Amino acid sequence: MEIINSNAEDFDAIMHLYDLAVEYQKTKFNKHWQPFDTAMIKREIAENKQFKIIIDNQIAAIFAIAFEDPFIWNDIEPSIFLHRIVTNPDFRGQNFVEKIADWAKDYGKKIGLKYVRMDTWGDNQSLIEYYQKCGFKFLGIITPKASDTLPLHYNSITLSLFEIKI
Repeated sequence: MEIINSNAEDFDAIMHLYDLAVEYQKTKFNKHWQPFDTAMIKREIAENKQFKIIIDNQIAAIFAIAFEDPFIWNDIEPSIFLHRIVTNPDFRGQNFVEKIADWAKDYGKKIGLKYVRMDTWGDNQSLIEYYQKCGFKFLGIITPKASDTLPLHYNSITLSLFEIKI
């Protein structure tokens, strides 16, 4: 298993995995992601903020990172924010969130960050419990500031916030 930056050639595979994730979300919970802005995904790839987990030359999972998230997090503590973790259905059950969290802690430590942070829907109890099992501390529930910058699924929702101290 290796975690490396996604590249432009991965774009179609990334979008396909997002589509598969939405299908899966619809079977598990009453909310799901809305279509993502393709320019945002391409920008993340170009900025080396989109990553993939490779196993046996296949994309097993993907995720994005950010170093600020002002519409969700009110403080300015130096942090790495994990977004849109998606597991390829052929690789489910391999605890990628734990592996990504470990990777993010190492990455963050190397560049002087204090926290690994992430969010999910405020009322998704099974994900709240899962992220806690993966080592994240549950911080509570917030309503994000309205923004044209956030993906559509952030409109009119509550979010559960999580962090791991590096």
